[in-house]
Amino acid sequence: MRKPFEGIRVLELGIFHAGPGGTAILSDMGAEVIKIEQPGVGDPVRQGAKYKGIGFRLADDSSLLFAGANRGKKSITLNLDHPQGRQIAYNLVAKSDIFFTNLRRSTVKKMFMDYQTLSKINSRLIYASVTGFGTQGPDADRGGFDYQGQGRSGMMYCFGGPGMPPLLGQFGIIDQATSIMASYQMAIALFMRERFGTGQEVDVSLLSTASYLMYYNYLVPLITGREVPRHDQASASALRNYYQCQDGKWIVQTQPPGGKNWKEVCYVLGHPELVDDPRFNTEPKRFENSTELVAIFNKAFITKPRDEWLRLFAENNLIICAVNTVTEAINDPQMMENDYIVDFEHPNLGHMRIPGFPIHFSEAEVGRNMLAPKLGEHTESVLKEIGGYSDKEIACFREDKVI
Repeated sequence: MRKPFEGIRVLELGIFHAGPGGTAILSDMGAEVIKIEQPGVGDPVRQGAKYKGIGFRLADDSSLLFAGANRGKKSITLNLDHPQGRQIAYNLVAKSDIFFTNLRRSTVKKMFMDYQTLSKINSRLIYASVTGFGTQGPDADRGGFDYQGQGRSGMMYCFGGPGMPPLLGQFGIIDQATSIMASYQMAIALFMRERFGTGQEVDVSLLSTASYLMYYNYLVPLITGREVPRHDQASASALRNYYQCQDGKWIVQTQPPGGKNWKEVCYVLGHPELVDDPRFNTEPKRFENSTELVAIFNKAFITKPRDEWLRLFAENNLIICAVNTVTEAINDPQMMENDYIVDFEHPNLGHMRIPGFPIHFSEAEVGRNMLAPKLGEHTESVLKEIGGYSDKEIACFREDKVI
């Protein structure tokens, strides 16, 4: 089967994850992605990192973080401070569908790799960028990472309970969400070019992504003037809450509003007397007396292990699931049955499991990959096959430190 973006060429000038992860998604879908890197240095994320004793270097000394954001790409080294290096880049721009960058606008302008320059070379070019905080306003050229997206958007106050300090979500959640949005903006721009024949500039930011994920958390105060409260297990709706089980594990249930499943939940929990209890026999009363009801539910759920509750709720068609740790999630049979986690044979590292593509197509194939290029691995082949340069010219480029 064909891949959705077969025949599309992307030229990337990007670093770290927020953004380059988006062109990696296009690579999964068949696009040819050519990553421009600085000679002798490359993307900083190649250096890997360590967090609380967890190293991100693989057995072949490559970086797990680099592989995740640059799977399936080609790497060329190009000195864009050199006039000849820029000319080579312009040659590739003329033969590409998309130019992507997540460098600051002031930086790409100094490099003469801005939209105004490149669109004159290729009027059909999609110029896609990821910024920290958008293209307008006092912080338009300010850098940012995942944490800034979580913090400035208000997301850090969406987790935890009342009175708790703001909480960070790990690991690179907004970086990955921004990468997904970056792939989305490029797909939309390509679709528009197909319909209307013109290229354009498109931008998404860490802040815009995080804020859009917060759609209802924004909509409520915008319309009602009241901020959405943090979840308080002790006083929230008993039917929309999480509970600890006998084995120390947790479940979370969300029953439909209106009390449709009220009777069934009471019977499964072994408390049929609650059905007609005057404190709880209507939805408004359950909200009014939620603290008492949650306390009763807490005592009920602690009497059986999690798997037993999951079985009982499933038998009664009640909405519930386990609160998985990440390790439990990646081994969840439902995840594997749907190829949300897939097997991959790495030529150097052998068998591994990796995240699968989240969308399934009946008439298209999407790749599963964890192969990332070595620094400059494809410089010669790209310059020959796409740039049209000779061996002699490429040798001169090396001698002049252009590549």
